[in-house]
Amino acid sequence: MDWWNDLGTAAKVFYCMAAFFSVFLIWQIIAALLGMGGDDDGQADHDGDMDHGDDHHDAAASTAAFKLLSVRSVVTFFTLFAWAGALYLTGSDAVPLWQAMTWGLVWGLIGMVVVATIFYLMRRLTESGNVAISQCVGTNATVYLDIPSGGCGQVRVLLGGRVSFIKARARGTDDMKAGTAVTVLKTIDATTVEVGPTQSA
Repeated sequence: MDWWNDLGTAAKVFYCMAAFFSVFLIWQIIAALLGMGGDDDGQADHDGDMDHGDDHHDAAASTAAFKLLSVRSVVTFFTLFAWAGALYLTGSDAVPLWQAMTWGLVWGLIGMVVVATIFYLMRRLTESGNVAISQCVGTNATVYLDIPSGGCGQVRVLLGGRVSFIKARARGTDDMKAGTAVTVLKTIDATTVEVGPTQSA
């Protein structure tokens, strides 16, 4: 408490920002590792526009990925900006507020570029290492995102020796909830498969 009370108002603001955005950044990282990042947005796009062709699907997926990348980059920027500002304003070698903000902007922009580059390269590696989804036809899978009647969802399936998340439509008119065991029946296009309940496949 003595340390906190000795801080100036600007330093306290920076530390509060740093704590908030650090928690947000950690949540983003965990969500990405668990495969949660951006799926809901992608689901909404595919459900509403699934009958407009593969080009439209690709454009929607690219837009969703860009939004997700922007969120991560902005969160990274504010996290590094806040921490840099807070640290430059405290300690025996503290600098004036304008210098702290300048250095904060520099560190934030560096972090933003680094994160954007990392996720861009990861996406390129994923695209270059894609395995034909026809290899998973006849295998068992699990619904990852709900598959509504007449719409698209996602299934989790072992493809090329690793777990993959693939767009899927359900055979029939029944909705399929997340966690449902299904079997991949056929491919619809290069990115989408048709699935049915395992017991009736």
